[in-house]
Amino acid sequence: MTAPTSSSPHGAAPATPPRLKRIVAASLIGTTVEWYDYFLYGSAAALVFGKVFFPDSDPLTGTLLSFLTYAIGFAARPLGAVVFGHFGDRIGRKKLLVTSLMMMGGSTVLIGCVPDYHTIGVAAPIILTLLRLIQGFALGGEWGGAVLLVSEHGDARRRGFWASWPQGGAPAGNLLAVGVLSLLTGNISSAAFESWGWRVAFLVSAVLVGIGLWIRLSVDESPLFKAALAQAEARKAKERAERPPFLDVIRLHWRDILVAMGARMAENISYYIITAFVLVYCVDHLEMPKQTALNAVLIGSAIQFCLIPVFGALSDRIGRKPVYLFGAVGTGAWVWAFFALADTRSYAALITAVTVGLIFHSAMYAPQAAFFSELFATRMRYSGASIGAQLSSVAAGAPAPLIATALLGSTHGSGTISLYVAAAAVITIIAVLAGRETRGSDLAAVAPEHDAGRHAPAAVHESAVEPSA
Repeated sequence: MTAPTSSSPHGAAPATPPRLKRIVAASLIGTTVEWYDYFLYGSAAALVFGKVFFPDSDPLTGTLLSFLTYAIGFAARPLGAVVFGHFGDRIGRKKLLVTSLMMMGGSTVLIGCVPDYHTIGVAAPIILTLLRLIQGFALGGEWGGAVLLVSEHGDARRRGFWASWPQGGAPAGNLLAVGVLSLLTGNISSAAFESWGWRVAFLVSAVLVGIGLWIRLSVDESPLFKAALAQAEARKAKERAERPPFLDVIRLHWRDILVAMGARMAENISYYIITAFVLVYCVDHLEMPKQTALNAVLIGSAIQFCLIPVFGALSDRIGRKPVYLFGAVGTGAWVWAFFALADTRSYAALITAVTVGLIFHSAMYAPQAAFFSELFATRMRYSGASIGAQLSSVAAGAPAPLIATALLGSTHGSGTISLYVAAAAVITIIAVLAGRETRGSDLAAVAPEHDAGRHAPAAVHESAVEPSA
């Protein structure tokens, strides 16, 4: 099949390489800042929030309560996906990305200012929880917009590679969050860290948000969205007002939403076990130094950041599904070795456990951006990708550290936790196998009427214009 010179039949050509790289950089940096804010909370919940905001509880109960406030943030993510997806599909990706960054940064800085339980009593955890809800709402709208801004500027042949870069914001943000906490715990006393040191990490977000906003404001709106918006405006001049995009996406793309939700189960659960719960497991259960556990996550996150674009590029060559399945199968198998290595209390073994776990996670996370983007039509893509991704986070990432901590407390071992992760891997494998292969799809050709199983996949261009790396 001969490919046209544009990935859009409406004249929206792929961005030139310099412009595309600027868009990728803006999405990556903004996403890194948002994930820094979000992951910082998870790490602080594992290390210090139980003592600061729930001091009257025993250590394990305090950790469970702090993880409960952590999980509550996930509850707001689907709502954020619906609201940001609605307006992102109506007024554009860029404006909503700026809004989400400001909301996330503002709530993170305020968390660093919340007085502890001894100062204002029960109001402290209540305020903390409200700010966590704002974080979750903002992140629910961030992910879809960031990956779509890149996906819709690029071309079909290298979409997996380019769209994987915003995914690198997760390990980069975690790397930054854990790095700041590691720097603080390594240079001040435990008492000082619990008193004021942890707050420094949250207040630093103000600087990072300023940098992210400056870069994010410099990019253009998606050309595919502009073309789709012009079409929608022309239709509205002749017809009645359009339904909200999220209603259409649920009606027309419900199978794709289910595929996205299932695909995220192992990816989401394994990540929070490897990067958040591991701090509780190593520090509280195995009585290893905080610094050792933080450094293991730090090293694993650095390696993951480098591997995500590699797996993204591989998905352009062999398909989204094979790469994703490799990660899901590997995760289900590796979780047993993960805890066995951690139980040795060896620094090298813990680094190996975390790093290999994050390698398998990368194989799922890297193609996810392109995979989910290619499932939905342009005028409902922000809503579809966001809703599919964030609904699963409530059942997967939200309770993962909480469930793992509860299982550890009841069994005093890791066997049931390994079963929990392995079961999530089975769900993901089934979902990915049930989904269609989307590699090479022309985003402009994904029909709004597409209903998986009844219509043909989107058009595939065999030789689309390819920006150089």
